[in-house]
Amino acid sequence: MRERTLEVAETSLPDQQSHFGDAFPLVLECRTATDLPIVCAVLRETSRHLVERAARYGVILFRGFPVLSDQDFDAFVAAFGLPNFPYYESLSNAVRVNRTPRVFTANEAPPDVEIYLHHEMAQTPIYPSHLFFFCEQPATTGGATPVCRSDVLWERLAARCPQFARDLEAKGLRYSHIMPAADDAASGMGRSWPSTLRSTTRAEAEERLAGLGYSWEWQPDGALRATTPVLPAIRRLPNGRTSFFNQLIAASQGWKDGRNDPSRAITYGDGAQLDRAGALEAARLGDELAFDVPWQRGDVALVDNYVAMHGRRTFTGTRKVLASLIASVG
Repeated sequence: MRERTLEVAETSLPDQQSHFGDAFPLVLECRTATDLPIVCAVLRETSRHLVERAARYGVILFRGFPVLSDQDFDAFVAAFGLPNFPYYESLSNAVRVNRTPRVFTANEAPPDVEIYLHHEMAQTPIYPSHLFFFCEQPATTGGATPVCRSDVLWERLAARCPQFARDLEAKGLRYSHIMPAADDAASGMGRSWPSTLRSTTRAEAEERLAGLGYSWEWQPDGALRATTPVLPAIRRLPNGRTSFFNQLIAASQGWKDGRNDPSRAITYGDGAQLDRAGALEAARLGDELAFDVPWQRGDVALVDNYVAMHGRRTFTGTRKVLASLIASVG
């Protein structure tokens, strides 16, 4: 891609994967010194093509672009012309801190908390179609963002655990988790119910939950256990493939803190317990297929949330990765 004074070339990363003849992730490197307004002008002209490429490849990593701050990242994302999905409107259970109306920290959980592979907010009825990540500062060690082609995982899971796959497809999933009364940044899922539900009273929270089809139970300490309606475990993609679109791995492996127990976090849609062997195989496949994005300062990643899962490795030092969500498109 060569536009004005901007030259971008496809490049590769060590141990980069290939699925169906396509690189995973796709890496686009800026090869010419330029300024952000020129980059944004080119993004405005090519955004539709880039979103289509994200649907094909799952993840696009932009490297070497002049993006150094949260404001630069905001401008980079805005140039795509896609609808913003603000954090405060989401049902995300992660504690985040807004930097701009469209940019926030990816997750405030401590460095020793691993965030397992998941599709963003697939444990809720309202989820983004795309995510952008920006590396403001890489960790001293660790801190990579693992990504995984969910259509590849589903294909392998269906071959190895056919009954489990059929049950997931037929029954769907329900998720339960306990939201504290105040944000708990020590947990990867510590967002409070007032923040999550944009409510100041229990009555307001219950009204919001009822409107979304949830059931709920108040806890003695003021926390709130919420259980989703039946949600799909898969998603059909426009290319005819099927995506393992859910939070099964994260919920069954990582939804653990002083309030939550992974063994109670997820069931089939009919309330029956998951096939443990199938769930473990899904997690194993996720580990096998994951590619760890090796962050460099200034990197931006575009993730198609319907195609690829993501997570966070543990780390040392200070890691600053910011995120921006896109309301459902396509």
